Amino acid sequence: MTDFHRILKTLADANVDFIVVGGVAAVLQGAPIHTKDLDILYSLEPANQARLLGALQELGAVFRDDPRRIAPNLSHLASLGHKLLTTSAGKLDCLGTIEEHTTYEDILDHVEWMQVDEMRIRVISLPRLIQVKEKLTRPKDQLALLQLRATLEEREAKKR
Repeated sequence: MTDFHRILKTLADANVDFIVVGGVAAVLQGAPIHTKDLDILYSLEPANQARLLGALQELGAVFRDDPRRIAPNLSHLASLGHKLLTTSAGKLDCLGTIEEHTTYEDILDHVEWMQVDEMRIRVISLPRLIQVKEKLTRPKDQLALLQLRATLEEREAKKR
């Protein structure tokens, strides 16, 4: 089981610039979704990659589903692709981009700051998360999309 709090705290303590996306972002905004990993979109700035690498080393991160147990390095973090990792605190997916080529900087105008215990973290907004999920075809994403839309509708109804 993934210790989301521990991973978030390690990233926050290392001053990593990241945005929580995926299932944990949905849960933080009240959606009744079950997720087994933490997905983050991180800034590709070299200094941030170095901070992220330090946090990943502290968490003992290795690439998931690779029997060689390869730890990520700076060249891995410089790539735009998805780094699917296992850490001592559970599964962490570090994303250089989401959708086709949407970067951390592209999403900054679509985040909500959320307080998670003592941490203040960026979380993709629910409307923007819905847009991301609409482009995915996996059954689990389509199911999540129904829950995300319902959560947004409930939130909007409470505002009226």
